Amino acid sequence: MTKTLFPDGLVGVIFDCDGVMIDSRDANREYYNRILAYLGMPAMTSEQECYAFMATARQALCRILPPHLHACLEQTANAAVNYARDIVPLLRLQPGFLEFIERLHAGGLRMAIATNRVDRGLQTVLDFFALPPYFDPVVTASNAAPKPSPEGTRMICKAWGVAPCRTLFVGDSEHDKTAALGADVVFAAFNGDGLQGHITVLNFVELAQALAGAL
Repeated sequence: MTKTLFPDGLVGVIFDCDGVMIDSRDANREYYNRILAYLGMPAMTSEQECYAFMATARQALCRILPPHLHACLEQTANAAVNYARDIVPLLRLQPGFLEFIERLHAGGLRMAIATNRVDRGLQTVLDFFALPPYFDPVVTASNAAPKPSPEGTRMICKAWGVAPCRTLFVGDSEHDKTAALGADVVFAAFNGDGLQGHITVLNFVELAQALAGAL
């Protein structure tokens, strides 16, 4: 499979953060539901929850909160919940992620992150899990158009000086898939609940097996 997908070889891997590097679904649900409870509103619907998991925090809050609060989203969220104290401890590193990136690093492959978190939110994750400094560049909603725009994916390929066809994007959502395919990058659908990609896997053990010829 890898020779077919990467006839010129695999040079770098781009990771989405939430749902790929970390398991944050419970944490995200708790974060937004605390804000809604603070405002006396009902918990998110399943549709709102799915959207919030893919979107930027601002996009999610605009979706679930009434328009008169859109001018003060950050202030409202900060008043409702202490993210570092109440939410970050709920985050979990995806099983096998550390072993996988160590294998990539040992093989000389480059790594980057493309997330819809803002700079501060992603740095909180990197610091909390004390992840190694393998990821460069790190593209967030603070420095590129959020996914599904392919802008961030293109930025990474340009920074690496690598053809998109020699790059893999690992994501778990349609936003990730669109961001990858829009930049002509090979897409690996990771634990995506029916999401399909050039490679479709449930976990990092399966991903390592799928890429065995390229690692």
